[in-house]
Amino acid sequence: MTETIELARKLIQIDSVTPDDKGCQDLIAYYLQSLGFKNEFMPFGEVSNLWSRLGENKPCLVFAGHTDVVPTGPESSWTHPPFAAHIDGDMLYGRGAADMKSSIACFMAACKRFLTNYPNPKGSIAFLITSDEEGPAVDGTVKVIEKLEEREEKFEYCLVGEPSSSKKLADSIKNGRRGSLSGALTVKGIQGHIAYPELADNPIHNLAPALEQLVQVQWDHGNEYFPPTSFQISNINGGTGATNVIPGEVTVLFNFRFSTEHTAESLQESVHAILDLYNIDYEIEWTLSGHPFITEADGDLIKAVNQSVKQRLGYEPKLSTGGGTSDGRFIAPTGAEVIELGPLNATIHKVDECVSVTDLNLLTDIYYDLLVDLIA
Repeated sequence: MTETIELARKLIQIDSVTPDDKGCQDLIAYYLQSLGFKNEFMPFGEVSNLWSRLGENKPCLVFAGHTDVVPTGPESSWTHPPFAAHIDGDMLYGRGAADMKSSIACFMAACKRFLTNYPNPKGSIAFLITSDEEGPAVDGTVKVIEKLEEREEKFEYCLVGEPSSSKKLADSIKNGRRGSLSGALTVKGIQGHIAYPELADNPIHNLAPALEQLVQVQWDHGNEYFPPTSFQISNINGGTGATNVIPGEVTVLFNFRFSTEHTAESLQESVHAILDLYNIDYEIEWTLSGHPFITEADGDLIKAVNQSVKQRLGYEPKLSTGGGTSDGRFIAPTGAEVIELGPLNATIHKVDECVSVTDLNLLTDIYYDLLVDLIA
């Protein structure tokens, strides 16, 4: 069993359901300290964060990840106990096996191999590990980045170990993510008896034409990196529960997944402009979860990944900005090149989450190659 697999099993065996790290970061810090890293714990609220760095010189490659996992659901539904880190054939099972404790194990083992072969690299290596990625993500990576920015501690490259692969290892890497903007729209009317509509003001009826227009808008056509901006309604709630009462208000929850063709402000302005056309009494509470970001394909980090994957696996990964948000959205504004590269995502958040042992050893090789290429 390789060191990568031993480390992955140790991490998976810790039931670190978000936001409780349960000692995962202590294990990581102890290992990194033995390699010469300087550890700095940055707790915020209930969240554990670890910033660990080796060296001060440029360029600096940061490995970013999270030790928290989503709940297992009924453990009786699992073929193997979710925190047993059971290996069956080539597959390592457990909550966090794919998302994303195994990637952290690959980070660690790759660094050890690299520092054994290159004990005095020209650049630096750092780890940014949080226990708040699967949760609200307000006391994790974003707070660490704020602290680093305050003291002007910079880095040039960041690899997030999220499970980016689709059908086979490294067939896809994320070189950006769409922005996420949510709105909670409340439209007010006048409650009344359904038999006397002239004495009431139905907010659902008032909203319907505006809502139809919002759904029909072509917000943009996307660009070479992003699909078109998407507007989706996730919930509509109105009424008192009785069938003979016109409600006094209706609430609509919606979300934009938007490209770099828009800003959060431009989308907000467009929504308000449409609603204002219909003379309705409304208010919106906006929540911005993240801005869109992109790492250009001709950057050094993507070039290094392409070279390694082609050499190790015989093909080049495709660039993608699909999927949900990740902690990369907090890191990209620093100006660093940011990508996500990790194992297959087919079983993440599912019962019997698992990852290939062979893939993890190959992923360690790829991370090692990046260290050699970028900072040796």
